[in-house]
Amino acid sequence: MDAAPAMTALAARRSDAPPRLRVAASYNVHKAVGTDGRRLPERILDVLDEIGADIAVLQEADLRFGVRHSVFPPRLLADRGWQPLPFDRSGVSLGWHGNAILVRNGIAALRHRRIRLPALEPRGAVLADLAVGRSVSGGLLRVTGMHLDLTGVRRHHQAEAVLRRLAAAPGDPPTLVMGDLNAWRPGEACLLSLGARLRALPLPPSFPARLPIGRLDRIFASPDLPIHGFGVHASPTARLASDHLPVFVRFGAST
Repeated sequence: MDAAPAMTALAARRSDAPPRLRVAASYNVHKAVGTDGRRLPERILDVLDEIGADIAVLQEADLRFGVRHSVFPPRLLADRGWQPLPFDRSGVSLGWHGNAILVRNGIAALRHRRIRLPALEPRGAVLADLAVGRSVSGGLLRVTGMHLDLTGVRRHHQAEAVLRRLAAAPGDPPTLVMGDLNAWRPGEACLLSLGARLRALPLPPSFPARLPIGRLDRIFASPDLPIHGFGVHASPTARLASDHLPVFVRFGAST
């Protein structure tokens, strides 16, 4: 699907996309409840199709209280070509504290890890090493997804915990760090910590979906990852599907 007309990418740097380019999206799906109050997981997947995502890093992919059931039925994901990484150990959730990673189009997970974050409320992050073929040097991409705290001090501690886990992971492949950081101000400590070690992509606002004013959803990339475009996807469907708009990055070797 060619979704270019629906993409708002005010900060994007684009080039023609040969087959080796890939698209990764980060999306707080708000438990698949849209701005119209309806829970429609199919609509979230429609938005990912509009973006042309090969990798989807999701936040709030599971119910928050009680038994944390996934909001995405397994059959629905399979029918739409998505393979979830098995972060859950309960057999009912999709991710870890709502954080999930989905892959498709020949991408495979070589390893995956849950990251415990310092928090008073349930918070977590996830890490995966993905085989993406010739899209990046060495064929391996490291992806981390997170949903940080509502308070600034804890966000900083959580970002530092993610960076420590990245530093301790084996190897040093090209890396993407994505998620809902809940950071409203550009000079927040969590953003400075991540930006000191990774490239912060200057994304437009993504929250709230109907009239975005906050840059809560962020993408950071290692310097060795070739970036060919990035932005916020603001189609009519995306404005309905969740209270956040998804952010995306197009990456990979161009020759």
